Amino acid sequence: THDRAFLQNLATRILELDRGGLIDWDGDYASFLVHKEAALAAEETANALFDKRLAQEEVWIRQGIKARRTRNEGRVRALKELRVERSERRERTGRANIQLDTAEKSGKQVMVLDNVSFAHPGGPMLIKDFSMVLQREDRIGLLGANGTGKTTLLKLMLDNLQPTGGKVEVGTRLDVAYFDQLRHQLDLEKTVIDNVAEGRDFIDIDGQSRHVLSYLGDFLFSPQRARTPVKALSGGERARLLLAKLFSKPANLLVLDEPTNDLDVETLELLEEVLLTFKGTVLMVSHDRAFLDNVVTSTLVFEGEGKVREYVGGYQDWLRQGGSPRLLGVADTKSGKAELASAVVQAAPVAAQDMPVAKKKLSYKLQRELEALPAQIDEVEGKMAVLTAEMAEPGFYQRSAEQTAAVLAQLENLQAELDKLLERWAELDE
Repeated sequence: THDRAFLQNLATRILELDRGGLIDWDGDYASFLVHKEAALAAEETANALFDKRLAQEEVWIRQGIKARRTRNEGRVRALKELRVERSERRERTGRANIQLDTAEKSGKQVMVLDNVSFAHPGGPMLIKDFSMVLQREDRIGLLGANGTGKTTLLKLMLDNLQPTGGKVEVGTRLDVAYFDQLRHQLDLEKTVIDNVAEGRDFIDIDGQSRHVLSYLGDFLFSPQRARTPVKALSGGERARLLLAKLFSKPANLLVLDEPTNDLDVETLELLEEVLLTFKGTVLMVSHDRAFLDNVVTSTLVFEGEGKVREYVGGYQDWLRQGGSPRLLGVADTKSGKAELASAVVQAAPVAAQDMPVAKKKLSYKLQRELEALPAQIDEVEGKMAVLTAEMAEPGFYQRSAEQTAAVLAQLENLQAELDKLLERWAELDE
């Protein structure tokens, strides 16, 4: 899975396939990331030392006759072995380098929806009397069970569908880039290059002219792969290609329908960073809870029977405000359509109530515990910061394996302690 929240919640052991080898980590995903970062840093240091030694030996062999004397034959053989070892080294795959070509600023009010409703002829009400004002630089996530109308709402906002009630008013100077979950914008018969450049050798990205092969290299397409027909690409490659196609044109409104499908974790994290620094507006549908938590400023939740409500923050914020994961469940009916499960139908009236949920009153002892937790959390985070700084020192990975493992174990224990404190704080603060 590429769903980091799902992985963190369930996995107790991590196996990563990396350059033909398996990395086996006994622990959860968060602790694996700490271990992985340390291992990569150690590998980088070891490779640098190896390359330095190889370079020194290459200088020595070029000195001539001295290297061919009998007493130096062992050193020559060792050099040959170094060359073989270096040739067999498999470097890590490069990381995607995503950049957005931002258009001029849109108007402050990007869109106004006034009592918008929609239902297909003879079908149930997907959206009922929904109103909102979309402001410039908002990042809105759409969350709901399959078939509840998320993509329909996007199409209404993009004027690809007309509402059956209410109206949608669009602001000024809008340049839209739309990421379609079905990848309809890609021509399967054309090559990767032709899908992006449309016959040109150079494209303008953020005011700079770039060769299309160089630009596609940022999205991990080699020159050979860039000349491949799209129909031969994997799902992940098609997702990266669609991002490359969309981001090659100026935009100030990004509409992303399931952009995280098939993307590897590193590209997901990079996409998060890009969206956080984007100066335009973002609308996105995603089932990736970690992605929503890391990116959006508010979430539109489809609660069933046409009701759509806006909550501040991402998925975890919605849960803290009384949201129920049962609202995201689906059941297959005989007609083949995805509908809300019966549990959701029963829960919907509760979720639809506008009255805030009263917080339970804590006992004196629990209240004191709650007040003490922030200081305890700060203390643990401070200890983790000290260890992280120690690991960043140049000589850290020159220590013995036992010493580095002890520090990593300390950090892992502190992370577990921090998780427990945060969980307890959330429990008492509900």
